[in-house]
Amino acid sequence: MNTHRILVTGAAGFIGSHVVEALLAQGHEVVGVDNFDPFYERSIKERNLRDARAASQRVGVPYRFHELDFCDSAALADALRGVEGVIHLGAKAGVRPSIADPGGYVRANLVGTTTVLQEAHRTGCRRVLVASSSSVYGDQPKVPFSEDDRADAPISPYAATKRSCELLGHAHHHLTGQPVGMLRFFTVYGPRQRPDLAISLFMRRIAAGQPIRLFGDGRSSRDYTYIADIVQGVLAAYENIDRFGFRVWNLGSDRPTALDDLVATIAEVVGRRPIIERAPMQPGDVERTWADLTRARAELNYNPATQLRDGVASQWVWMSEPGEA
Repeated sequence: MNTHRILVTGAAGFIGSHVVEALLAQGHEVVGVDNFDPFYERSIKERNLRDARAASQRVGVPYRFHELDFCDSAALADALRGVEGVIHLGAKAGVRPSIADPGGYVRANLVGTTTVLQEAHRTGCRRVLVASSSSVYGDQPKVPFSEDDRADAPISPYAATKRSCELLGHAHHHLTGQPVGMLRFFTVYGPRQRPDLAISLFMRRIAAGQPIRLFGDGRSSRDYTYIADIVQGVLAAYENIDRFGFRVWNLGSDRPTALDDLVATIAEVVGRRPIIERAPMQPGDVERTWADLTRARAELNYNPATQLRDGVASQWVWMSEPGEA
């Protein structure tokens, strides 16, 4: 693909920092945006930002970063000058925290996405990608989840905001003609994963000989997807969204894993026996996720290749490095 200047929101986060580095490696000039939301330690995002800046210097491609709130239309418009397209990965994340703070999630995810779409159109961007989530499917029994399935019964405020962002994107495309892609991510893991997410949390606690709390009977399952596979899908979607106008794509692994099996894999990689405490299922948690990748494979040539154990091992190597985890 031709090289462009691309703005990435959430650029100092887990997925965002990996996408920034991949874009730089392809020769794209990148403008990064992040507000360093205090959901987890600022130092973690600053380390991601340093890695991305180092990648920029390594490949000799410009990377400009702005610390700003993308709900601030004036600040965002300034960052968007000369930008060809937007990859909007910034959001308030997490199912359980959204139950305690639905208003905060509405502001960041709905007001924020509306502002990104509005300013991207007003400043002349040619295309926008927006991060959605597998949580939009709710707790439906039919698997795997297809983009054509109904997604009108979310069971957490987070899921509801993500589905609402998809509807906003559809309306925006209808009214403006600007190409908009929605990416439904399925449980992403790998180096730089947020410290509150299961694999990262379980690794730290198992390695330290501390108990881990498992919600439910261990049979709930997730379609765990390695970060490099997700990045491949994001770049392919950015390159292809012009062909569709508005499109929703699942980006998962098509290989769901039960919670007990995930813990066994982590324990094997870490080399310690887990101490498990059982607890009831939590409000907002779904029983299963499983991505139907028929559309993404056909339209994006998306081909997730990383096996769970290999991906978990890579994340553990990263977490074991000095200064990480």
